[in-house]
Amino acid sequence: MKNIPVVILAGGFGTRLREQTEFIPKPMVPVGTKPILWHIMKIYSFYGYKRFIICLGYKGGIIKDYFLNYRMRDCDFTIKLGNHENIRIHNMHREDDWEVTLADTGLKAMTGARIKRIEKYIDTGSFLLTYGDGVANMDIDRLIDFHISHGKLATITGVKPPSRFGELITEGNRVIEFGEKPQVGSSMINGGFFVFNRGVFRYLSDNDLCTLEREPLERLATDGELMAYHHIGFWQCMDTLRDMNLLNEYWESGNAPWKVWEEQ
Repeated sequence: MKNIPVVILAGGFGTRLREQTEFIPKPMVPVGTKPILWHIMKIYSFYGYKRFIICLGYKGGIIKDYFLNYRMRDCDFTIKLGNHENIRIHNMHREDDWEVTLADTGLKAMTGARIKRIEKYIDTGSFLLTYGDGVANMDIDRLIDFHISHGKLATITGVKPPSRFGELITEGNRVIEFGEKPQVGSSMINGGFFVFNRGVFRYLSDNDLCTLEREPLERLATDGELMAYHHIGFWQCMDTLRDMNLLNEYWESGNAPWKVWEEQ
């Protein structure tokens, strides 16, 4: 199971964080000295999931450049200016065993279309999926064990932060309805951190307008194929400038709840 890929949605415009996303894609907005995308990947990597497929869109070239030059960004090196091929690396980074596929999934594609477009890179019977702007102290192994235990096509993680997100209505662990805009703030909402079987691709379309959080998840719920993993720990997205500042305050305090790995 450790070989299953982690798909990360990183193509949106991030309009609510325009102060930063005018210049860089939202997944590249820093928390501390690293992009939030790196923090998300470190969570999965800690549990042994080190194959990543990143769905690119808006300013995707910046994310490509980040990973293409990752070694030079993270390590000390000596270069002879007359010969750029003669570079001596003085230390190693901790992500040598990561495999990162960077896939252009379209500038204006919605989430469902982006996932459909990376189907060709999924070579396992199931895969993980999350958004490129949210962190949690999520136990990925327990999430996957839960998914395997119920035998349905899809698992969504339910969390309970502020009420501006799509609402999950459940009976026990079974999702019976997926609502985009909640009426009250006390219910669970979609926190990302999905586990999907390949059968989910039947619910998706290559059409730019295909939005995972609408018809696909609603149909999965109607068909009894969508289950909710209840996460009662820390979860926080980076949706606004206030969110960005909050995450940076956590990180700078030295007690970031999502930091399950040892080194910084």
